[in-house]
Amino acid sequence: MRHLKSIVAAAVCAGVSAPPAAAHGIWFAQRAKQVAMIYGVGADDLDMVKRLPLVERVEAFDATYRPVGATLRAAGPIVLVDVAAPPTLLAAVLQNGVWSRKGEGEFEKKGRDEMPDATLAEKTVKYAVSVQGPLTRPIPALPTQALQVVPAGALPAMLGTPMTYVVLYKGKPVSGARVITDLINDPDAKEITTGADGRVTMPVRNQGLNVVRAVYDGPSDDPKRYDRIEHTATLSFALPHVPE
Repeated sequence: MRHLKSIVAAAVCAGVSAPPAAAHGIWFAQRAKQVAMIYGVGADDLDMVKRLPLVERVEAFDATYRPVGATLRAAGPIVLVDVAAPPTLLAAVLQNGVWSRKGEGEFEKKGRDEMPDATLAEKTVKYAVSVQGPLTRPIPALPTQALQVVPAGALPAMLGTPMTYVVLYKGKPVSGARVITDLINDPDAKEITTGADGRVTMPVRNQGLNVVRAVYDGPSDDPKRYDRIEHTATLSFALPHVPE
């Protein structure tokens, strides 16, 4: 019995070991009718309060995309967004640090200067844009979002509708970004890679919250510490359900 418990414990530990930094993203979602900032992947809603010091910026914008005051605050185990007026968009940037690993081992929060024999060293940055109100004009490229996913047209009313997204890197369409349509309910989906126009077309997956995720590996700005900068961006929006 003791041997069996050891095997089970080892399996549990393996299951909860930290996945590569690319697996995680940030997005905004309702929690008890308040908007919260989430860090996680799939059904994993991880400790955002612990990561609050890593948030470089949170922003809100009105229907004409003028800035609206926005702040974050810890409320028990979650991080809530306080805004000066109802926003049309929310946006955030989280600096997730430098991570390295040897071979296929687990990532450690070290740079190549600390782990010179690492097979990969990368800086990871997370971005989020969330549609909170009706869109009356196209979402612009936001200067603070080095990587951004924008809808190419109006948001649809029904799940299953084909939707085209444009992935922007530093404000311009980028090829080679890897996109999935649902970070929460299908995080292991096969990625679709953007072409030269930065576009991908996928059916809208949920009649509710949708979190589209894109990852792009950009050049390093500190090659001695890391080989690349891994940018992970989400676009979240919700489709309404039938009135109760």
